[in-house]
Parts: sequence; C-alpha cells; structure tokens
Amino acid sequence: MKTSIKHLSDTKVLATITVDPAELGAARQVALRKLAKTTRVDGFRKGHVPLEVVAKHVDQAVLAEEVLNNALSKAVAEAFTESDVQVLERPQVEIKKYVPDSELEFTAEAQVMPKITLGDYKKLNLKRMKVSVSKDEIEEILGRVASNLADKTDTDETAQDGDEVTIDFIGKKDGVAFPGGTGNDYPLILGSKSFIPGFEEALVGLKKGDKKDITLTFPTEYHAKELAGQDVVFETTIKGVKRVTRPEYNDEFAAKVGPFTSMEDLREDIKKEITAQKQREADDKLRDEAVKQLVDSSEVPVPEVLREDQLKSIERDMVQNLTGRGLSLEEYMKQKGFKDKDEWLEKEAKPDADQRIKSGLVLAELSKVENITASQDELTERINVFKQQYSNSPDMVKRFDEPEVQHEIANRLLTEKTIDHLVALNTTR
Repeated sequence: MKTSIKHLSDTKVLATITVDPAELGAARQVALRKLAKTTRVDGFRKGHVPLEVVAKHVDQAVLAEEVLNNALSKAVAEAFTESDVQVLERPQVEIKKYVPDSELEFTAEAQVMPKITLGDYKKLNLKRMKVSVSKDEIEEILGRVASNLADKTDTDETAQDGDEVTIDFIGKKDGVAFPGGTGNDYPLILGSKSFIPGFEEALVGLKKGDKKDITLTFPTEYHAKELAGQDVVFETTIKGVKRVTRPEYNDEFAAKVGPFTSMEDLREDIKKEITAQKQREADDKLRDEAVKQLVDSSEVPVPEVLREDQLKSIERDMVQNLTGRGLSLEEYMKQKGFKDKDEWLEKEAKPDADQRIKSGLVLAELSKVENITASQDELTERINVFKQQYSNSPDMVKRFDEPEVQHEIANRLLTEKTIDHLVALNTTR
C-alpha cells in the first residue's frame, strides 16, 4: 500500500491511498469468509462451504462491493496510523480507480487533531494572591449565626430594622413578571442586605397585612445581566412581622455554636474557615489564569468537528440551566440583545467553545511534553472518594466501576495534575 498525505489546513488532511493486488486478495478472503456464513450450496452444510466454491456461487457484484469495503476500511486505518495522524471523524472517501482483484486507488479526507505549539509555559505572569480576613467579615458571620439562634416573637407593630418579615412578592419589568423575581412566604431579616439596595429599607414601617409596590433599579453590576441596570417594581405583601432578639456574644453563646470555650475561640475558628474559603477561591482563579495565559501564548488551531460538538454541549447545558430559572433559550437571547440563534452562537457560544477546546488541547499537549501521568493508584483513590460521597446511593456507586466513567475520571485527574504542575512552574509560595 502506498500513501501520500496532503495537509489542506491545520485541521484537515487529504490522504491518497493505493492498495496493491496482494492486499486486495487478503480483503477478498475476508469477504468470502463472511459470505460463506450465509451461502447455501447443494452438497455442503450451511457455513461449511469451501471459499473457492463460495466465490463461484455468490453474486459477483456483491462480492466486489464487500471486497472494496474491507479494503477501504483496512487501508484507511493503516494509512492514518502509519502517518501518525489522529483522525477526529469518519473520513470522506472518494474512489479514483477500482479494478477488482487488481487495483484500488482512492482519497480519504478528514479533520484531524492539529499540531499544538505551546508557548513558553515556564514564563507565565502568575502571582499568588495573599488572602486576608477583616473584622467586619468575621462579625458578619457571627451575625448570621446569632440570627439562627435568635428568639423570634410575632408582633402586630410596624417592622423595624433587624425584624424578620414574612413576605409575598412579585417582581415585574415593564408590567411583566420576570423569572426569579417571585416569592411566597419568604422570610427576610431587614438590614441583612439579602435583596438589592432599597428593597429592605422600603419595608421598614410596614406591618402585617400591608401591601406596597416598591420601585427599584437593579445595580449595573448585578449578576443576572438581563436585569442589570433595569427598572422594576416589586408588588409586596407583608404576611407577618417578628421581633428578633439575638443572643449576646459571650462564652455561653460560643458554647451553643460549637465546641468552643470562649468567643475568642469562636472568632478564630470563623477566621480560619473564611481564610480557607478565600484561599480556595484564589487558587481556582490562579489555575484559571494559568490556563488562559497558556492558551493565549500558544498556537492552537480548532478543528470544526470539535467546535460543533462543544457548541451542542454548551447549548444543551444552557437550555438546562435556563429551564431551572424559568427561561427559554429564545427568551435569554432576546434579553441579551441577540437577533437570532445564529448571532448568539457566533458572538457568545462559539468563543466559549473555542476557549474550552483550546484549553483541553494545550493541557493535553503539556501533559505529554512534561510526561505527566495519573497512576492507577491515584485513580483508585479518587474513585474510592467518589464512592464514599455517594455511599447512600448503590446505583451511583456501581457507576464508578463502569469503564467509561473511570476513563472520564482519569482524564479529569490528569487535567488537574497538569494544571497544578503548570502553576507550580510559574509560582512560588
């Protein structure tokens, strides 16, 4: 067999393949063995007809097609393997010449894994962020704990700052209720800053049974971009008011919270928890930044077949998340100002898809270059952790024994180790 590979682009190749008579002969034998299983010839038991007899009794057109299919399948696989080309899709085959038992020439075009050129991954601009905890942050947590332990008494008096009100509310924009803006029998501590600025303040002075339309503007930096900076009205009903008497901060209070002998111990424990949480968040940001800088400094062509798969995944996840928020994809696109799905795909989904693909490709390449592997012991340890987490669900525990699930966990483990290695190469504690 002769093969020549032509690179049509960074992600697509065209292989021209010529199969010799000997290989066609081997393909013919494979075809005859397959056809022999169903060929009936007088004097022979089904499945025991000699191949030379099978060759005389089968439809020659059927035989020729079967030989061709066998030859193509074997030749394509060998051609790309021998050329060290990783195919990402089923190749498109075009027959150029086929003379049964004599000659076969064809082309096979396919998208392939591109060559990744890593940037200088040992000279990224990374810096570990030092985390600190303020007294106000500790006191805020203490306040939440105290609220949970507080005595609450119903009152017919007007609500004051620090009281708990039970409310029904409907948030409307331009007279239409917006997703996530409705609540029933919702308990709210006035002054807790749980709602957007102005909402809790507007409830001060109201009493049980009162109704009020609260006109507000969402902050411009609000996490739900479709509501950021928008004027809305909350139609609100006070269902009840409770006076909240919070316990005093003393050693007795600390003992009620946990195994603490003093307020100093409690505050120190809260500080440790906040510090640990902030450190985890800082580490996650550092890891994300390391991958981003590696992608930005590397040459990473994106195969269209991978992009299409990723776009389907993004759309599927988006629809699922929006459904949980009471939104459709069409409503989301309208709120974001996209004229149609094509524009959303081009401007939002496609950049996200490309970034995910590039991140995966550069990390896979880095793991090869740096010889990073995940051992079987490490994989077993990780799987056992998952099994312990889901120990109350026998069906989930069984899933972790499935080869495809273990393969996914192994890939995730390798990715984590590669990112950790990348960060370690570019930072010092």
